Amino acid sequence: MRIGARAIHTLFLLLLPLIVAVFGLGFGTALLLVFALLLWRWGLSLQAILPSRAGPELCLETIGASHFVEKVRWSMDRLGVEYEERQNAGVLGAFFVGRTVPKLHVRTGMVISAIGNSSDILRYLWGRYATEYGERAAFLAPTAEALELEKQLDLYGRYMQQWIYHHILPHRSLTLHAWGCDDPSLPGWQRGIVRLGFPLLRTLMRRAFSLGATTHDKTLARAGDFLQVIEERLEDGRTTLLGGPEISFVDITFASLSGLWIFPDNYGGGKADRVTPHGFEVPAQMQAEVDAWRQCFPRVVALVERLYATERLPAAAVRPV
Repeated sequence: MRIGARAIHTLFLLLLPLIVAVFGLGFGTALLLVFALLLWRWGLSLQAILPSRAGPELCLETIGASHFVEKVRWSMDRLGVEYEERQNAGVLGAFFVGRTVPKLHVRTGMVISAIGNSSDILRYLWGRYATEYGERAAFLAPTAEALELEKQLDLYGRYMQQWIYHHILPHRSLTLHAWGCDDPSLPGWQRGIVRLGFPLLRTLMRRAFSLGATTHDKTLARAGDFLQVIEERLEDGRTTLLGGPEISFVDITFASLSGLWIFPDNYGGGKADRVTPHGFEVPAQMQAEVDAWRQCFPRVVALVERLYATERLPAAAVRPV
């Protein structure tokens, strides 16, 4: 969540009555300020229709420790498209400007479009690059079986969100670390606001996810039931969730969504190193549940760790077409 020129203009517009009142400005001066703001807004409109700056046509808004972000980031890296990543404190965007991550900004000439929701972003990537990239984009093919499994996976991803926040929110340092407050690539003003506003943000997160002992028990059971389904799917020795010889976006999705409890090497492709819990003591109950899952679902763990070891390649290793 960067502060852009439009946001600054809106802030000045909101503050204008206070400026006039505090400084006792006359009618003429106030009129000049209004005129200046109108000129400013006109300039912003002109800027929007003029040729934009050179650079990648794709910009991905992210937070470091997000399994849904990792799903998109990994897919874009595997596809080998050039993109710019902008990390934000996603918790600020979600609660104060109604924006969530991942969000993909697509620049086509003078127009910039935005796509939210990880599944919708993957559908865009397939539609945009399937013909141009051919076999390299084949893993994104939205077959009926893959789409149905993706719906179940995304629900599992929401269970993971509830499960993670149930455990980490009581621990201020661990939560702030996961939100990127130890990551210098996150704008300093965002890190400062998150630190100062942590009590409020924690309360909002608890309400947003309906966190509590009852919710946790249900979430733990539902996640476990789904992991059992995947474990049984892998009993026939298949190396991908759909049984084919090559991985698809559902394998990437499952590995990404499970990455925040398995914590495989290379999680995030090097872009989430500063938000993983290395150096922090994981809450005891959380660790006990992870250990139980590892024991109950060895095929799941092996699949995720293998995918990260062999398939989580940086974009540079894929290009050029």
